[in-house]
Amino acid sequence: MIDAFLEQFIEMTAWEMTKPKAYGPFHLIFTFVGLAISLFAAYLLRNTGEKGNRIVLFSSGAFLMLTEVYKQLFYFYHMEDHAYNWGIFPFQLCSVPMYLCVIAAFLKPGKLRDGMYAFMTTFNLLGGIMAFIEPSGIVHGHWTLTIHAFVWHMMLIFIGAYLIASGRFAKTWRDYRGAVFTFLALAALAFCINCIFWRVSDGGINMFFVGPRDSSLIVFKQISKAAGWYVSTLLYLPTVCIGALIVFLPAHFYAKKKGMIEK
Repeated sequence: MIDAFLEQFIEMTAWEMTKPKAYGPFHLIFTFVGLAISLFAAYLLRNTGEKGNRIVLFSSGAFLMLTEVYKQLFYFYHMEDHAYNWGIFPFQLCSVPMYLCVIAAFLKPGKLRDGMYAFMTTFNLLGGIMAFIEPSGIVHGHWTLTIHAFVWHMMLIFIGAYLIASGRFAKTWRDYRGAVFTFLALAALAFCINCIFWRVSDGGINMFFVGPRDSSLIVFKQISKAAGWYVSTLLYLPTVCIGALIVFLPAHFYAKKKGMIEK
């Protein structure tokens, strides 16, 4: 009965659309309006205390989880005809914040929570920004999937902006190293997931794009085909770290200028 209800609900919301073009009206309007709302909300929440911070993080993580459930059901019932698509297993780089936000909301102040904050204000903020710069991965042939992808990645920008505005961000080089360590640990876990579910997914799973399946990312896709997934992965990991470094540096210099870094 529940299964029939869920399938009926998904089918009722499976509104088809023409994929929005990169830098077309839909993409540009959503990007600029979404950025304005996200940055304004982050600004309003800049003085949030510890209790309020936990509420913001938990609410953000819960929202992401709820929308991810919808996406998983949409693929299962409408896109894959009651089969699971392992390519959307929820453990990509941009999926991680829905777990980290909820976990961090219950953690006491310390290195573990600081590492999560540092990760979300560098790597995840980078992921949200890159999704709108190169939007091929967030446009779909259905309204709900496209809106989900756009809102999801805008949420990554909001979470990163909120943590920065409230002073809970990667300020020091030690913070950046913590973010890199978190990223590498998650990438290693993703690789284990890929190996564990390799057979059942028929080689269709590739969390964090670290293999053993060839990368589907632009540039790295060609590297994988030419030199193998392991070469692509060895180049991909430091490239992402450099991208996160570019995001980290302005925040680092800002914190330094404002005297937020202890000497």
